[in-house]
Amino acid sequence: MAFIRLAVGTVALTVVVAIYRPALPRGRGLLLVIGYGLLWFAAYTVVLNWAEQHLDAGTAALLVNFAPILVAVLAGLFLGEGFPRPLVVGLVIAFSGVVLIALGGSGVGVNDFLGVALGLLAAVFYAAGVLLQKVALRTVNAIAATWVGCAVGLVATAPFAGQAVDEVAKAPPTALAGVVFLGVGPTAIAFLTWAYALNRTDAGKMAATTLAVPAIAIVLSWMFLGEVPTVLGFVGGALALGGVAISRRRSLRRRDRDREGIRDSVPDPAA
Repeated sequence: MAFIRLAVGTVALTVVVAIYRPALPRGRGLLLVIGYGLLWFAAYTVVLNWAEQHLDAGTAALLVNFAPILVAVLAGLFLGEGFPRPLVVGLVIAFSGVVLIALGGSGVGVNDFLGVALGLLAAVFYAAGVLLQKVALRTVNAIAATWVGCAVGLVATAPFAGQAVDEVAKAPPTALAGVVFLGVGPTAIAFLTWAYALNRTDAGKMAATTLAVPAIAIVLSWMFLGEVPTVLGFVGGALALGGVAISRRRSLRRRDRDREGIRDSVPDPAA
């Protein structure tokens, strides 16, 4: 599934690149893009798919959502983003909401040690990929970085091509449509918009927004699949969304500095 998804995503991104013709990454920027393509597009996708064969959906979401916390901590330590109070408070509240959503899930499935280990490993790959991408986007165009990263992931998952061809021949149309959607929507479109936004905000704040995904998934499953959320799901969703909103706020100290900068830049009429 990872190979087919990345193949569809690469084709869709190739069309975008042909239209906009961005400058391709070179040198250090290219190495960073290759690194994040291997970690995020390839390793994260494969390991998460593997983990979900051993975990229920709620537990998988809970483990993967350790990634935004890892991103915030590592970006604060190594990318100079620091630890703004709104971000820290928002992360704690949002992750608490994710925990409640997981506890309020159906719990269908068997959780074993291998699944938990793979889920945490997927979170590590996710976090490392985001950090590499953030550094790469300082010098590489977002469209080019996403296209090359996806293509790298496709090449890395090429050993699964033979199995993919066999399974495609046997898969029902609905399954094929689902994989194509994953390639166009959550891969091509989502990663493009993610790169655009990541290039314009802190990695920690950007990663924190993904904690809203379980809450959004609850609403969509309620609307389209008729899956009525539990009470814990409602409360957890509200906490997740509220925490993300808090994490996006600027700290009072930074706000004060910005105001002082504006005042200093305005010329004194009496001068």
